[in-house]
Amino acid sequence: MTHTYQINGMSCNGCRTKVENSLNEIDGVSAVVTLEPPVATITMGKHIPTEQLQESLSVAGKYTIEETNTDKIAAYHANKVEKKPIKHEENKNAHNHSGGKYYCPMHCEGDKLYDKAGDCPVCGMDLVPQANISQKKEYSCPMHPEVVKDEPGACPICGMDLVLKTTTESDENKTYNDLWRKMKISLAFTIPIFVIAMSDMIPNNPLMKIMNHSSWNWVQFILSLPVVFYACWMFFTRAWKSIITWNLNMFTLIGIGSGVAFLFSLFGLFFPSIFPNEFKDEMGTVHLYFEATTVILTLVLLGQLLEAKAHSQTSGAIKELLKLAPTETTILINGFGSKISINDVRKGDLLRIKPGEKIPVDGKITVGDSSIDESMITGEPIPVDKKVGDAVSTGTINGNKTFVMIAEKVGAETLLSQIIQMVNDASRSKAPIQKLADKISKYFVPIVVSTSIITFFIWAAFGPEPALVYGYINAIAVLIIACPCALGLATPMSVMVGVGKGASSGILIKNAEALEKMNKVNVLITDKTGTITEGKPSVDKIFSLKNDELDNLLQSIASLNQYSEHPLAQAIVNDAKEKHISLIEVNDFEAIAGKGVVGTVSNRKVALGNKSLLEQLGIITSKDLEDKIIVEQKTGKTVSYISIDGVAVGYVSITDAIKTTSKAAIKELMAQGVEVIMLTGDNENTAKAVAEELNLSSFKASCLPQDKLNEIKRLQAEGKIVAMAGDGINDAPALAQADIGIAMGTGTDVAIESAKITLVKGDLQGIVKAKNLSHAVMKNIKQNLFFAFIYNTLGVPIAAGVLYPFFGILLSPMIAALAMSFSSVSVIANALRLRSIKL
Repeated sequence: MTHTYQINGMSCNGCRTKVENSLNEIDGVSAVVTLEPPVATITMGKHIPTEQLQESLSVAGKYTIEETNTDKIAAYHANKVEKKPIKHEENKNAHNHSGGKYYCPMHCEGDKLYDKAGDCPVCGMDLVPQANISQKKEYSCPMHPEVVKDEPGACPICGMDLVLKTTTESDENKTYNDLWRKMKISLAFTIPIFVIAMSDMIPNNPLMKIMNHSSWNWVQFILSLPVVFYACWMFFTRAWKSIITWNLNMFTLIGIGSGVAFLFSLFGLFFPSIFPNEFKDEMGTVHLYFEATTVILTLVLLGQLLEAKAHSQTSGAIKELLKLAPTETTILINGFGSKISINDVRKGDLLRIKPGEKIPVDGKITVGDSSIDESMITGEPIPVDKKVGDAVSTGTINGNKTFVMIAEKVGAETLLSQIIQMVNDASRSKAPIQKLADKISKYFVPIVVSTSIITFFIWAAFGPEPALVYGYINAIAVLIIACPCALGLATPMSVMVGVGKGASSGILIKNAEALEKMNKVNVLITDKTGTITEGKPSVDKIFSLKNDELDNLLQSIASLNQYSEHPLAQAIVNDAKEKHISLIEVNDFEAIAGKGVVGTVSNRKVALGNKSLLEQLGIITSKDLEDKIIVEQKTGKTVSYISIDGVAVGYVSITDAIKTTSKAAIKELMAQGVEVIMLTGDNENTAKAVAEELNLSSFKASCLPQDKLNEIKRLQAEGKIVAMAGDGINDAPALAQADIGIAMGTGTDVAIESAKITLVKGDLQGIVKAKNLSHAVMKNIKQNLFFAFIYNTLGVPIAAGVLYPFFGILLSPMIAALAMSFSSVSVIANALRLRSIKL
């Protein structure tokens, strides 16, 4: 049995998802929740009391559920059809999901977000801010910058006019600028230390004519203090934190290595008598390593600086998307236009869009027409012609005509905001392949520390004189070169850049797992309407056994379909409008998933749907009607039966053109070894006509939602990696079950929420692009992991001195630090190459 309930308290898609998930946790319940209207369609094996449903919802939040009030739903749809403005209060709780949060670039704790900037509590890396999609304007006093207001006016302190804050320093820039400031200080003091230490290599050392060696050691000590205790002190803080929490990481090795070198030098300067002669020169002065300490720390700081710059570049796709939304628009009030901030736009507002302007929110054109450049979100350069009733999206650019639009989605609900949120979420998610790197990193640091200790004792026991010095230097080199930073960055950098590349090409990826698994897909299940076809069906013919009832039939079925979200239903409603046939009230409306709709119109029981619906209702069709329907179906048209008061009285045939790109996309996928199967709720004859035109190897017709779901489960049981492409509410269960659910961006919110990949343009060619992107990203990740593994595999033994007995080659700690820093940069540079790939 299926019932419809009204849900109160939902304000955004996040709320809708919470409610749907909570209801689906109840045994025996299959629920689909929509935001507009705010209702839940619940299928249950046996009746479940409303109180039990409410109990489950109360756990999710302040949501309430009640029996559907038909009048309220009808009023909602009437309001929607007539495009009456919706009160502004409806949007007051809309969320901005991405503001003021930080995440670790290494994803040490998965997709966990942190409220404040700082260091990751696990690996110590600088936390990276999420993109903030807010377009809020702020005004500040030029004399008192601490005064910040949402509106222009006078400063309450000095009375000066507040001015618009045109530029603010982002968190990313603050991190980079802070590191750059410390880098300059570190260089200013490290270079003199390095020159003093290296002066011994100059014949007749000129510095010794100024002061003796012992005095220059004191100069090095004084110059090292700003480097160790200010510019690079954060490395020691992170190292200490990693040790006491036992989250050993790259800073553990850096802190131990450089810290031991500095403490050794400190004791050598203040207490030289405690050291054996091996550590002293002919003058009795201990060999100090202030230059090694400061150079190592400065090179590590350089690596951090370059990584901060690279992080800024990898989030370039998000930044470009953020630039798409305008900050102001023109609202029409009583026919007059005035400029307002897009933050003040509410659902139902009428907005005038002038030539060349960016669309401020999602909505539909109500007056006029134009061509819209949608390349920023679809990746397609050709402008799209739009007319009254067509949807327009935030950030797209108007052509050379003026039109009026009604705002339907604002703030965090807009397509652009959702794109940015999805890119943010996907960039912070972990790919399964990263588990390998995480597992290795967990044991890596203890192994390296042990190797460093073993290196010291082997050199001390078997090395040439001065053996202790050799052992000490090589032990430090092992600690420094083995830094696992490159290993940790290998996967997240590629994922971040790949997800950004996908977003700029109209491919929205929900998480890194989907990005990785798409490369392994070998079966694609696809719906027909809105996926293979345009999804813009139109009524071709209405047939009645009594020809004089055509207008009455159209009025009945169009009135019934005004409550359905199915594209075919909308085609019938549009046909009635074009023929100026008014819609009337419907009672007892019910949508039967995969079959059709029923309801009472003008006291007559009307049913519209496929043959399965009539069989369920016990309605028999005449042979004459069946023959006529079969003729229509064999031409590839979709035919719905019409029943009045239990009698089949006619049919409506609907045509939906196949997308021009569908055939080429399916051919390309098959060439890549992907089996393409069409599962459609349409009849056998229509499905066969479409399958033959596309050269599909397999198809199934008359599929109910559970049939699609069961077919995917069957294929998965055979070991297939299944992707499902669909755009309707009835596709949502199959999209959720598939290894990769692919939603058409032109489809319903429910389908998009259930999917792991969304194609903004709603085109099968996007699946080809998604598969190509997945292949490129996985190849890039494997390259990065190879670089990181090989680097550490070769670097640690060389630093330990295995080449010395054969070639006399040793790796100084300073060279090890330089190699370590640039190994991370090489991984980042390789990941950035993904931005230039062609999909």
